[in-house]
Amino acid sequence: MTANAANTTHDLLDYHDDVYASPTRTTSFLAKVAPSPYFYAKFLSNVLRSSREAKGGRYDGERWSVTSHEVLEALESVGVRFHVSGVENIRKLESPCVFVANHMSMLETIILPAIIQPVREVTFVVKQSLLDYPVFCHILRARDPIAVSRANPREDLKAVMKGGVERLNNGVSIVVFPQTTRAPTFDPTKFNTIGAKLAARAGVPIVPIALQTDAWGNGKKLKDFGAIDAAKTVRFAFGEPIEMSGRGTEQHQQTIDFIQRKIDEWNR
Repeated sequence: MTANAANTTHDLLDYHDDVYASPTRTTSFLAKVAPSPYFYAKFLSNVLRSSREAKGGRYDGERWSVTSHEVLEALESVGVRFHVSGVENIRKLESPCVFVANHMSMLETIILPAIIQPVREVTFVVKQSLLDYPVFCHILRARDPIAVSRANPREDLKAVMKGGVERLNNGVSIVVFPQTTRAPTFDPTKFNTIGAKLAARAGVPIVPIALQTDAWGNGKKLKDFGAIDAAKTVRFAFGEPIEMSGRGTEQHQQTIDFIQRKIDEWNR
């Protein structure tokens, strides 16, 4: 699938009035007593299979979204519930966009392709270290992400501006997590303007994403492999597209306001 080709993948989630809510399902005894090992066994099998496909040149956008959806189902199989809203705001886009989201865990990087890719071609701004992970690196590289080091902000900004504009001009939307690190709470003061700057430079809208993904914990030794808390609900909310003007300062604040408002609603 080329970057500017029409995406023919069908929705993988069963939306009702543009909202997905996990159906009630029976959880096995093993999944109840050991949700983390049960999930990670499925997840690692998925990663190994996807990596083989990527190394063989068979991991296109459709396979990415399908394998992402399989991880979502694996999380549901241990009792994690999902709630996704605002997907109609992706469907009504007339151009690629910059998705700007808060960042809580590994979950959003893995699951967002199941939501966005069936609607619009997408890739991510990711840490360079993820591209160096054994096995997992082949999957990410197949999706042509933009890599940043998180060590040199000036060079990272240049990489995002150059690589982001190129991809956006080719019809590929970009997911940006402007926080410098994952955090269990949303701190607007640590939410930088890189997404707004990219959208302003490319002349495309921002679509804000508010998310709550702490059902997939951050590990102490291996940050990406923390405990799975099956009692928690995972939430994604996509906001209305925000058209850019000027340097993007106002639109950056609108993005923060949307994310903060949604998180406050969820935490009431």
